[in-house]
Amino acid sequence: MTTKLTAAKTKKEPMCRTEIPDTIKWDLNEVGGVKGLNERLPSKKNIENISATHHALSDPVRITILHLLVIQPLCVCVIKECIGIAGSKLSYHLNIMKESGLIDSEQQGNWIIYRITDKGKKYADDTV
Repeated sequence: MTTKLTAAKTKKEPMCRTEIPDTIKWDLNEVGGVKGLNERLPSKKNIENISATHHALSDPVRITILHLLVIQPLCVCVIKECIGIAGSKLSYHLNIMKESGLIDSEQQGNWIIYRITDKGKKYADDTV
C-alpha cells in the first residue's frame, strides 16, 4: 500500500486538464513553457503599479479631473466648482490620483495647487 502512495505522489500532474492545441504547445515550448511565460511577466510591483493606475482611471470624476489639469494647474476650489462634488469626495479622488502618480501638488501659501504629471498626460492623451 505504501508503494502505491509513493508512486501516486511522484506521478506528474498534467499541465492542463484538457488537451492543448498544437499551435499553443509549439509557441509555449518556444518561450520555455509555463516557467518561461512567468519569467516574461512584469514584476509583482510593476503589476501593482499598473493596477493602481487603472483603478485611478476607472472613475469618470477622476478622468474629468485629469482633463481639467491638462488645461492648467488648478486649486481645489476651482476643481470642486467645475465638478460639483463635496470637498471630502474631491479629496478622496485627488489622493487616489496622486498615489498613482497621475497628478502632483504643491503648497503655495494657503493654497494647494494640483498639476498633471508626465504620466498623467500620457493617460489623458490615451483617453481622448
